[in-house]
Amino acid sequence: MLQQALFATIAALVAMALHGQSAVAGALGDAERARLLAAYPGYLNRIEGNELVWQDGTRMPLDDGRGAKRFEAWIDDPDVEDMLSVPYPAGDAVSPPARNVDPGRARNQAFFDKVYGDCRRGEVEPNLTRVAWLPKRSKQRLPFNRRNGAAEALAAVSRELDDLPDAFDVYLVPSAGTHNCRVIAGTNRVSAHGHGIAIDIALKWAHYWRDAMNGNDGEVAFRNEIPMEIVRIFERHGFIWGGRWYHYDTMHFEYRPELVGVRGGGAGLAK
Repeated sequence: MLQQALFATIAALVAMALHGQSAVAGALGDAERARLLAAYPGYLNRIEGNELVWQDGTRMPLDDGRGAKRFEAWIDDPDVEDMLSVPYPAGDAVSPPARNVDPGRARNQAFFDKVYGDCRRGEVEPNLTRVAWLPKRSKQRLPFNRRNGAAEALAAVSRELDDLPDAFDVYLVPSAGTHNCRVIAGTNRVSAHGHGIAIDIALKWAHYWRDAMNGNDGEVAFRNEIPMEIVRIFERHGFIWGGRWYHYDTMHFEYRPELVGVRGGGAGLAK
């Protein structure tokens, strides 16, 4: 079963790279299901068939029943399965992603609202705490969501980054921001910053895909100046990096333990 699931995932990724249209579809394998549950231990109770069962007893479908989606639909209106459908290459050397391969950019709004709160309804702010950012080098204290261990994970990242040589200061101090209840540029989708689980760094060294469109074919030329020493520290603690996306945002890191195989934590849902 696992071999079949792996083959299907590889085939779908090849299709994405060749055609730039379809996203990976299909039921989650056992490994992906286990990783999802481990990433949100205080929130998710179990998976029954096509349903996530939350600790408070509510249920949410894994698959919305719409079948394989073109890339635009995968990004704009993903179900929970879509969020995990493209493997995230944690720890790998940086390389230009294939066309429309954006692991982690698909975010199911209802899922993240359930865990972290909906900032448009004022639900995120009560969950924010202040994280000391590189206290040996900076006086910044950054607002970050305490739920599911997100703030704890950022604090662990901060401690490791603080031990890097001084040459890395230009990428790390100051941070370019964390919580901001806003939509993603060019969309109506709430940013991960709105959930208080994202941080931007290295404003002067960052590159963004919208600034790198090539000619009439619409291809995106990949650019990156963020050192991999920084990227790997974030990934070890449950963060994904926007530089792993074809539609890249190299300053951007967000807490997504389900994609990097890290166990979540923190307080669960209120009963």
